Amino acid sequence: MEIEPGGSSIDPPFVVVGQVSRPHGTKGELFVWPLTDHPETTFVPGVLLQVADGSGNHPDPSLEPYRVTEVRPYRKGYLVTLDGVEDRGEAEAFHGRYLVRPFEEVEPLDEGELFYHQLLGMTVVTAEGDVVGEVLEVFHLQPVDLLEVSRGDSTILIPFQAEIVRDWDVETRRLVITPPEGLLDL
Repeated sequence: MEIEPGGSSIDPPFVVVGQVSRPHGTKGELFVWPLTDHPETTFVPGVLLQVADGSGNHPDPSLEPYRVTEVRPYRKGYLVTLDGVEDRGEAEAFHGRYLVRPFEEVEPLDEGELFYHQLLGMTVVTAEGDVVGEVLEVFHLQPVDLLEVSRGDSTILIPFQAEIVRDWDVETRRLVITPPEGLLDL
């Protein structure tokens, strides 16, 4: 039951695939945290990545796409070299920025998967049909992702795990849950 980061209830033109944590070394390498379930096809030489603007969802119009030239695993991320980024000073400009890729270049989902952006705005209902609220945000955490669900004047966090999230329908924009006792009372 994997989900991927995304942006809105309609497929966005771009999807976030990583965040530049910091420059690494003196030769322009970037330490990147992958924000995709498929880093093996995203962070490879030849792939074009774009640096996101301030919103984090769209490419920065002042920057051209960058081609990945080298990649190597490092800790829980990757050390990535981009064509044209030659030294630490140039790499500093990427600190904290998101990297995006055109949505149509992202790998298709497997059965039982959906993108984060498809969850946003979904109506959450119990298996009995009682409306719980609407998904406002998805937090990618370990060991389980959390859905922030609006309940009128308040919000509740619902773990996105098979024991609770029983079904979803992207077309009807509904997510069915079987909450454990007390979860909806928090």
